[in-house]
Amino acid sequence: MISINLEKKVALVTGAGTGIGKAIALKLAETGATVAVNYNSSKESAEKVVSTIVEQGGKAKAYQCDVANEEAVKAMYIKIEEELGDVDILINNAGSLVERCVIENMSTELWQTIVDVNQKSVFLCSKYAIPKMKDKKEGRIVNVSSIAARNGGGIGAVMYASSKAAVSTFTKGLAKELVGNGILVNAVSPGVITTPFHDRFTSNEAREQFKNAIPLSREGQPSEVADAVLYLVSPLSTYIVGENIEVNGGQLMD
Repeated sequence: MISINLEKKVALVTGAGTGIGKAIALKLAETGATVAVNYNSSKESAEKVVSTIVEQGGKAKAYQCDVANEEAVKAMYIKIEEELGDVDILINNAGSLVERCVIENMSTELWQTIVDVNQKSVFLCSKYAIPKMKDKKEGRIVNVSSIAARNGGGIGAVMYASSKAAVSTFTKGLAKELVGNGILVNAVSPGVITTPFHDRFTSNEAREQFKNAIPLSREGQPSEVADAVLYLVSPLSTYIVGENIEVNGGQLMD
């Protein structure tokens, strides 16, 4: 039986209060990692994630931070390092469609917000994780992209899809930059996953249409994305570099 042990590893999961981020935080804690549960506005949810981990014998702490704000990110890393230790595993999960809007009606402010939350956040959190990983000559970074990065997303989601495509490209470029330092960078691209994201941005009718187009005939579960992430941060993936695992039930195949 294969057993994954992440004891003595500190993992930072951004946007970990709900949905996929929550599932990833719980999964990493189950395998022994100490988890920094980042959130922006979902304080109560993030604290529940921490409570669940602690009740199950793990170690975790919640950290409020707008991961698109550089000063806030710097401060968060300092606090994590003081309280939990250096970050060994970074999961760049935070992101949002923000709101559906076609390009001709989109304000520059909305465009910037979408880019910041999905793309700038990945840049900033990676930037401040890298120095300590380089010192240790090891580390794992997993970015959460989206099936939208490959198919352009739905109506009103052009900029979300574009920002996630940037995350996918950033993953490959950063992987090349860091592989010589023992840091492995990869990504996962969820398809239609049962999360508050789709509760907020996708109609029931559209979700039914999605399910009909998925060979597995169902939405995915956050835990199924978390399993792919766990693989990428575990000793089972030591020869995987710059890859993007599609977790979509067959909706999009190469």
